[in-house]
Amino acid sequence: MSSQQIKIFDTTLRDGQQCPGAGMAFEKNIEYARLAAQTGIDVLEAGFPAASQSDFSIVHTIAKEIAHQDSPIIAALCQLREAQIDITIKALEPALSYQKARLHTYLPVDPELMQVSLGEYAHQHQLIIEDIYRLINKATSAGLEVEFSAEGYSRMGKNFDFVTDVIRAAISAGATVINCPDTIGGACKLQGEDYFVAKMNQHARIMQTEFPNHPITWSAHCHNDFGLALENTMNAVFAGRATQIEGCFNGIGERAGNVSLEQCIMYLKYFGTMTQGEKTLFTCVNTEKLQEISNFVHQYMLQRQSHWPITGENAAKHSSGGHTNAIIKNPLAYQPFDPKETGNEISFLFGPLSGGNHAKTIIEQYGYICVETEKANIAQYIKNYYIERRKGVTDQELLQAYLHYRKPIKAEHFDYAKQGDKSTLIITGEFFDQKPSLEIICHGNDSVLAGLHQAINQKIEPIAIDNYHSQAASKGVHSVSQSKIIISNTNQQLFTGIGEDQDIEISALKALIDAVNQAYIHQHYRQEG
Repeated sequence: MSSQQIKIFDTTLRDGQQCPGAGMAFEKNIEYARLAAQTGIDVLEAGFPAASQSDFSIVHTIAKEIAHQDSPIIAALCQLREAQIDITIKALEPALSYQKARLHTYLPVDPELMQVSLGEYAHQHQLIIEDIYRLINKATSAGLEVEFSAEGYSRMGKNFDFVTDVIRAAISAGATVINCPDTIGGACKLQGEDYFVAKMNQHARIMQTEFPNHPITWSAHCHNDFGLALENTMNAVFAGRATQIEGCFNGIGERAGNVSLEQCIMYLKYFGTMTQGEKTLFTCVNTEKLQEISNFVHQYMLQRQSHWPITGENAAKHSSGGHTNAIIKNPLAYQPFDPKETGNEISFLFGPLSGGNHAKTIIEQYGYICVETEKANIAQYIKNYYIERRKGVTDQELLQAYLHYRKPIKAEHFDYAKQGDKSTLIITGEFFDQKPSLEIICHGNDSVLAGLHQAINQKIEPIAIDNYHSQAASKGVHSVSQSKIIISNTNQQLFTGIGEDQDIEISALKALIDAVNQAYIHQHYRQEG
């Protein structure tokens, strides 16, 4: 079985930036171009140089900095007007010496689009044909490769013969790429003989007969107004003559966007062999860069949906218990491909439907103990701890709940009173195995902090208070007291506790409890090593 490369034409910088809100600053255009080149796309449409001086500078700089022997072809779009042809030739000039310059021009062929775009010129078919030949010939004579797009191709209607003449003129003038776009995103294979892929195949057969010695690349450029851009683009490849596909990363572009390039690339990677004994289809894109370039578009152009296929935030993220359990055993159990192929990683988000295995995995990743017999109880505790967090919690938040679960002292309320030389402290909550409260009574110079310290040392291996101080957390008479206590265990390991309260005595108690909880969890629930 022979192979056929499907070339990737990236118009993220041109069509992508034509959609509202997607424009980028000059430097970001150049940065994107470098990233696209590293990703391995075949053609980079850098912009529309005749639109403004800024657009000219972007295209010219990309052509100058990116073009080299192994770089993508640098393309630039222009209308079929002599002044714009001249500007575009000049913008692409730095890429000429490497034979990496492509002028991309277009003319509407959809009857409705022709009328509103061309006015009276729309009815002068012979003049149009002559202009196509003359202007494309000017570009090819200057050494540029030329791509011609029949704008609105999928809605040509009764203009088939006119479109044939248009394409014939473009090829006669030296155009080597013919693009048959679904400009308005309304094509569907149910259209039968009127489907743009069927028309493309007809035109390809005619041109092959008329120009047997002129190899032509047929291209598809599909918009997504009905959500059919991927299907239409792949039909143009698998059922049509297209060996180049045009689109944008993350599917951005005018209106509902262009076809998503990352979806096309992975589609071809996984289904390119399913051509019923014909050629195997492939691209030369480095798929491990797809996540990076998708993230760039997400950050600097338009935000990507979380559930976006291939590169969306949730594309390799799981939450439900059943999925998580299976993926922990086999990463591909609930993934159609290994996310590492696109530069991504499988991840989990703990939520209301997550289970014990999920919690256990995260806890152990942080170096703590979670045995089989307690994982379900711990998972339920975490869910209750964040009972209102239906959208899930981060791994760090899950660990916080786990550490709270492990605390031997959970002080919910402090009642502290001092009368004469007697001090009384009642801590409501959990104190190791003691519930629901602990009472400490001190006389004379003994403080409740010393009393709590003594009560703690009766429950665990003795700890020493190495340092203790309190201070106001802010200025003013209403400032709370912040206490800091450093303790050490028998192994001379240090743990620092922090406590805050309006009462300086209680802030110190909270600091001691915080330090003791850390020491206890470290001793009993930290994994060795």
